[in-house]
Amino acid sequence: MRRIPTPVTTLLDIELPIVQAGMSWASSCSALPLAVSNAGGLGVVAAGPMRLPDLARTLDEMADGTESPWAVNLPLYRAGADEVIDLLIERRPPVLIASQGGPRRYLARFHDVGTTCLHVVAGTEHAKKAVDAGVDGLVVVGAEAGGHPPPGLVTTLILTRAVATAVPDTPIVASGGLADGAGLAAMLALGAGAAQFGTRFLASTEATVHPDYKAAVVAADVDSTRTVGRDLGLIRALANDFTDRMTELENSAADLERRRETFTASSLRDAALDGDLKNGKVEAGQSAGLVTDVLPAADIVRRIVEEYEAAVARLRP
Repeated sequence: MRRIPTPVTTLLDIELPIVQAGMSWASSCSALPLAVSNAGGLGVVAAGPMRLPDLARTLDEMADGTESPWAVNLPLYRAGADEVIDLLIERRPPVLIASQGGPRRYLARFHDVGTTCLHVVAGTEHAKKAVDAGVDGLVVVGAEAGGHPPPGLVTTLILTRAVATAVPDTPIVASGGLADGAGLAAMLALGAGAAQFGTRFLASTEATVHPDYKAAVVAADVDSTRTVGRDLGLIRALANDFTDRMTELENSAADLERRRETFTASSLRDAALDGDLKNGKVEAGQSAGLVTDVLPAADIVRRIVEEYEAAVARLRP
């Protein structure tokens, strides 16, 4: 495959503007991130749910398994975040993608050890603040995204263009609703330098989630997801008994504590590891409706590039 040079590929020293999203449980391992990085994209280890010994082992596997750049995604709100930061400083990952907190908390330490720092944002105000703090690049997450979309539910189409206009000199990775090379082409046209793919890589052979979870993603339509949990940590997940219960509570204006009880009684782990598709949080993006198969991650990368090239060719007279 030929290189696709962009400001993000230059910043991260990767061949292709394809980023695999850090997904709790699905990429809390080395298999998926290694496959993506070795295929020319940026593989991302999801540190969110990982115990320190497991994370340390995975970081060693990443360092041993590829000479290409890779990243760690760290939600700054997780328990023991400071201890995770200490471990990462020791292991010096090539790239850090941080979310759910302010960048000043970690930037200086990571820059001192040579780690490139991307920060996840959900609006232009947060983007400007992150750039002013000194981040190297941004990951812009729109409403279509699985997991934790922005509270305002502004679409990736609008949000990517708004942030690219607000901070034109900052490399941007667009995320949310993207599953193929046409989506990559669209994001580059809007001013992003790469696209992040989550749900597409969730349906990969290397993703460490239950087979039934992957099958549910492949079977989904574009309107099969729901957003629930406002005021509790909004999530997008495939519709099931859990989302039905939450939707009923939210539509009936149930009090916050009653909603919290139902929200916290379910977990992503229930779905991802145990295969509980009825009562677990089956987090996935609207792009699930564009995913039709489970493939090795390297094949997904190749297909995205082929689709990107075909999309660009269609634009030429």
